[in-house]
Amino acid sequence: MSLKTPGPDPILVIDDEADLRELLDISIRRMGHDVVLAGSLAEARAQLAARRYSLVLTDMRLGDGQGIDIVRQLSSAPERVPVAVITAYGSADNAVEALKAGAFDYIAKPVSLDQLRSLILNALGRQQRDPAEGGDGSEGGEGGAAAGTADRAFNLLPGHSAAMHEVRRSLSRLARSMAPIVISGESGSGKERAARAIHAISTRASHPFVAVNCGAIPETLMESEFFGYVKGAFTGADAERGGFFQAAHGGTLLLDEVADLPLAMQVKLLRVLQERRVRKIGASREENVDVRVLCASHKDLAAMVAAGQFRQDLFYRLNVLALRMPTLRERREDLPVLAGAILEHLAVRYGDRHPKRLSTAAQQRLAEYPFPGNVRELENLLERAYAFAEGDAIEVDDL
Repeated sequence: MSLKTPGPDPILVIDDEADLRELLDISIRRMGHDVVLAGSLAEARAQLAARRYSLVLTDMRLGDGQGIDIVRQLSSAPERVPVAVITAYGSADNAVEALKAGAFDYIAKPVSLDQLRSLILNALGRQQRDPAEGGDGSEGGEGGAAAGTADRAFNLLPGHSAAMHEVRRSLSRLARSMAPIVISGESGSGKERAARAIHAISTRASHPFVAVNCGAIPETLMESEFFGYVKGAFTGADAERGGFFQAAHGGTLLLDEVADLPLAMQVKLLRVLQERRVRKIGASREENVDVRVLCASHKDLAAMVAAGQFRQDLFYRLNVLALRMPTLRERREDLPVLAGAILEHLAVRYGDRHPKRLSTAAQQRLAEYPFPGNVRELENLLERAYAFAEGDAIEVDDL
């Protein structure tokens, strides 16, 4: 006699509008999920006390309270059930408030079924897994998945220092959300690598990661590069082309050196973040985009806002979650681990069976150096030394 495997936990929908509850109920069931409905805050709390849910979707304004109370309740619970909110059209402040309180994501009224589907897929981690990670589910449940996540995070951000332990500890929390993140830190401290780590351990890992250096794009080309264009939109537009947002659809878009965006482009970016739609140059209609936006900057964005060099509303919209990358000076004990990883990578590039090693004197010299260029400077320095070293050991003179 075989036992039937229980299905996934249902999705709890909380809304005091009967018509919207019915629409969401029908739409989510068509996606193959069971649904439980609640028409008030009190009813929602009773449902939450009665059983487990795979996802909670709540309106921000309920007849007997605020949906953000549900967000705070679930965000502080050990089960970490993902919760998303429904906001009124144009209520960007409410959406940001919910994200800061711990909401996974938000969707605006009138509800787009395409966006609803993307939200559910991202929340439940049902997207196709990266084949390189082994899509057969053989990691061994939550313990195996957690171990795999930790391994991937360490490979991308190695180091045993307290500072790097804290960074990696933050990664799983940051990866669970859809909220924008501002990654700060000095040049060369590993901000893009941190963004790649967040993407790699998120449910978006099997979709594109697109990194854009905002300071390297001429202002006249920014709109077409970000949003794309249709054929004939301008001289030289011989074929339709997507932009960065279309290229990152379903995945993650990193805006590196976001402080370098001109003010006119900041306005357009803010609108995309709020509406989650883009319009190609020359197009007559907008298209939905499912993209998580991460930003990196070595500049103080808050100071730039105070100086009128960066839009306050965009900063408020981007700075929902934050991650600071420590300097190499703050994690000197990680130098041997970082140097070893870099030398192994160089050995593969040069076709050496065994990587060259640092002599004791060279290790001491590195430990004394302040590294104003952080990890990037260490990488460049070791690459030059690897090429100059004549033996199996890298000496001080090679550095």
